[in-house]
Amino acid sequence: MIYLKGSAVCPWVGGCLLALLAGCSVGESKFLAGNLGGVNHTSAAINHFSVNGYGGPNISPHGNRGGMCCAMLPRQWQPGLKLKVEWETDPNPYARLKRKASGYGPDEEAYAKHKANYQQHSAIVDLPAYEIEKLCSLKVHFLPCNKIKVTTACMAYGQPGYPIKEPLEMKEPAVCPK
Repeated sequence: MIYLKGSAVCPWVGGCLLALLAGCSVGESKFLAGNLGGVNHTSAAINHFSVNGYGGPNISPHGNRGGMCCAMLPRQWQPGLKLKVEWETDPNPYARLKRKASGYGPDEEAYAKHKANYQQHSAIVDLPAYEIEKLCSLKVHFLPCNKIKVTTACMAYGQPGYPIKEPLEMKEPAVCPK
């Protein structure tokens, strides 16, 4: 029995609470969550990227990285779904920076000059059709000329059946098509 100011509260309070909770069924979510990863087919480092605001990992040149949680996609694919991908590249990731006099860490001026060459990119891409009960991962492929491809997959890049076939080490053309 619940007491309020020394008197018993109606026993129907518990019944009302149960009725309210019964009306709050969770049901099936309209979205699926999965890992967000990327494959970098270029010689630039991907310092960071995001898809519709969900942050992805950094990726070394010609590298493959995943496991960041989480990307959210609609449970049901429909034509016209688009994703906004934003990323930052370091075109000279292996630059040897002058060290501090102490020998620990890069010289601030050298680092500032290096960082001034970072490039910001953004693209709106179509989300290819998918029919899945669970979202294993959303993979972003960074291609030469700042092109992007995305896919949903429950397998790793390079495995048979993986939908994107471009080789990992792609060369940047002298002039990118417009």
